[in-house]
Amino acid sequence: MAENVESNDHDTQDNPMRSILKRRKKEEESEENPVKSVLKKPRTLSQDDKEVTTPQPRSILRKKSDNANENSKVTPKVETGETVKTSPVKIKTERTSDSSPPKKASEETRSSKAAAPKAADDDDDYEAVQDPKVDRSRSCPYLDTINRSVLDFDFEKLCSVSLSHINVYACLVCGKYFQGRGKLSHAYTHSVLDSHHVFLNLLTQKFYCLPDNYQIIDSSLDDIIYVLNPTFSNEHIASLDSSSKLSRAYDGTTYLPGIVGLNNIKENDYCNVILQALSHVTPLRNFFLQEDNYKKIKRPPGDQMFLTVQRFGELLRKLWNPRNFKAHVSPHEMLQAVVLCSKKKFQITEQGDALEFMSWFLNALHLAMNGTKKLNSTIVNKTFRGKMRVYTRKVLPIDLKEEEKEKLLLTDEYLEHAEEIPWLYLTCDLPPPPLYPDELQENIIPQVPFASLLTKFNGVSEKEYKTHKDSQLKRFQITRLPNFLIIFIKRFTKNYFIKEKNPTIVNFPIKNIDFGDLLAPEHRVLHRNTTYDLMANIVHDGEPERGKGTYRVHVLHKGTQKWYEMQDLHVTDILPQMIPLSESYIQIFELRKDIPNPVYGKDPVELSGTLPESMEVGKTADT
Repeated sequence: MAENVESNDHDTQDNPMRSILKRRKKEEESEENPVKSVLKKPRTLSQDDKEVTTPQPRSILRKKSDNANENSKVTPKVETGETVKTSPVKIKTERTSDSSPPKKASEETRSSKAAAPKAADDDDDYEAVQDPKVDRSRSCPYLDTINRSVLDFDFEKLCSVSLSHINVYACLVCGKYFQGRGKLSHAYTHSVLDSHHVFLNLLTQKFYCLPDNYQIIDSSLDDIIYVLNPTFSNEHIASLDSSSKLSRAYDGTTYLPGIVGLNNIKENDYCNVILQALSHVTPLRNFFLQEDNYKKIKRPPGDQMFLTVQRFGELLRKLWNPRNFKAHVSPHEMLQAVVLCSKKKFQITEQGDALEFMSWFLNALHLAMNGTKKLNSTIVNKTFRGKMRVYTRKVLPIDLKEEEKEKLLLTDEYLEHAEEIPWLYLTCDLPPPPLYPDELQENIIPQVPFASLLTKFNGVSEKEYKTHKDSQLKRFQITRLPNFLIIFIKRFTKNYFIKEKNPTIVNFPIKNIDFGDLLAPEHRVLHRNTTYDLMANIVHDGEPERGKGTYRVHVLHKGTQKWYEMQDLHVTDILPQMIPLSESYIQIFELRKDIPNPVYGKDPVELSGTLPESMEVGKTADT
């Protein structure tokens, strides 16, 4: 056998595999001879045989001239530099009397060394082939199928087939929501039937390609993540009130962040105006723009009220998002939370009262954030909560004699009692409208100054409140003014037969309204600032019956110092002179920190001798 190996040394240099096959053939012939099979003894493999038979790490190569479809036929490369087209063969050799193992090993070593230069030359003819199991996360071929114009993350995150909210994915081609990404899931079926391959997990915010089921990692998708969940830095929030920069939506329309229309799903305009007005209250907006401010609040297990806090924060971030795909926002998720947490008191399909919704909503936010009676317990109390002292006394019966009335006045029941209570908004009563038309047979629209409505809270004017038992006289004295003051103008009165609306126009100034006249001297000297500016005005138009009237809101954009009128999706600018001509229903005033209170820090005894003008008017009218 050693002689055969030496004689075929030239063949070995050409092809080592051919030499191995020849040796194996001779071994099979020797096994067929019974005499030689008896003398056959196994021997250990030489170093060269081990190198041939030992599997090497899989590195796929192909010739540059070959087609890429033949990659599956290429087998591991041996150390000689050649590629073997067949599977590794374990070679059995036998030691005979004619062969010398040390000589054979030296011959084979010499042949492998001779083949090495040729292998080095052949390396230039091969190039790497991509492994079919390579990570395709960063090279997905379907990213160009994403249609950003149909993406809308405002609606409730429910599967469009199963209506489940668990493990929901958004198809980025058609914008629909589907559940799961397994082979039996709705998202997988949708990807196969409609050839829509790019999906976004709405909870984890990760992108996947279906049905291949691999994660997509690409920085070009960051804008979609930002639209799904906008984030705001402290610097960005601080610049909102001073920025007048317009933003451009994906469809090319321009809009001001914060001045964005809200979709009226059916009859939810009464909710939209409140949400729009509250979105421009600076402390409230800044608190909810950063989720970290309320994310760690602990609530009891199964509590649903905290859902209003989460949804309100999401809505505010969408309203102030400078990179929206569209110039309007749908409050669908916010209103679903309102319907759930109010136990269907406020509906999307039925119009309600804007004041009732605002009162419930602010108190729900306060309680959901573990609010207490302390004025600094939550952001709602810090922003809107004020204090007043209420003086109450019982009205004497009319049919009694004077002596009996004097005796009753000495009893505790008819003495005046004072109580200090917190308040969220002030209710102003309008004078009754005229019952008869004027000489031109036309109803006169009455007008009333704003200052006359505020005399109710000067601590002097009394108002009678009747009950089924008795009547009480109350007067109100404001002791603490909040940073944002909400005024409610009571326009609707309801009797046994019909609900009526008072169309009286309130003439109010827009800037520099001093509410310090409503404070007692001992409380006025404690306030640094008492001057307010109007920043939101909610108007009711139409008839008082539910569903027949409409709501709209006027909002001041601080960055441009312009007023805008918003009614659902309609957003237009408006002159400030036109605002007092409307039938105002709810007003929000903001405290000005740049105008100081002239009597701040003075001795209240010096001020007690002079009553404010509004108090003198109220006192003379009462007497």
